[in-house]
Amino acid sequence: MQKKDCFYLGKIVSKFSFKGEVLVKLDTDDPESYLEMESVFVDYNKNLVPFFIEKSSLQRSELLRVKFEDVEDEADAEDILRCDVYLPLSQLPKLKEDQFYFHEITGFEVTDKNFGNVGTIKSVNDSTPQALFEIEKDGKEILIPVNDDFIEKVDKPNRKIYVNTPEGLIEMYL
Repeated sequence: MQKKDCFYLGKIVSKFSFKGEVLVKLDTDDPESYLEMESVFVDYNKNLVPFFIEKSSLQRSELLRVKFEDVEDEADAEDILRCDVYLPLSQLPKLKEDQFYFHEITGFEVTDKNFGNVGTIKSVNDSTPQALFEIEKDGKEILIPVNDDFIEKVDKPNRKIYVNTPEGLIEMYL
């Protein structure tokens, strides 16, 4: 399995017990969807290694308490601490027609109600407090917040997103 065929689920952030349990900080809005997993891929020494799950439960809202097979004690847990956790893209929960995952809209054309063709989505920056569409137009970068108030329509079959942004937002980048 390669990273390009997977999505980032979270990071192993701490040990939980002397029996090798760990806490995984999930990067999801719906942690309950990941309670019944049989296995995950752990990015261990720059390789995606399958780890099978004996048991898991939610610890607070975004932490998943996990007991992996063959992780028997604190030393084993320490070895995988701070490793990223992935799942195959095929395991992403299905979304409604007007919803999307950030990775699947790369290459979509963006059209603004007033401005017209804005450009092509190169990526989504979700490392900021407000996720941003990073759009390229004629060699320039335009940033538009990923905001339900701005998004009017997502046309997945035609790879287009229609937005209605505040006046002047797009022009300030050009």
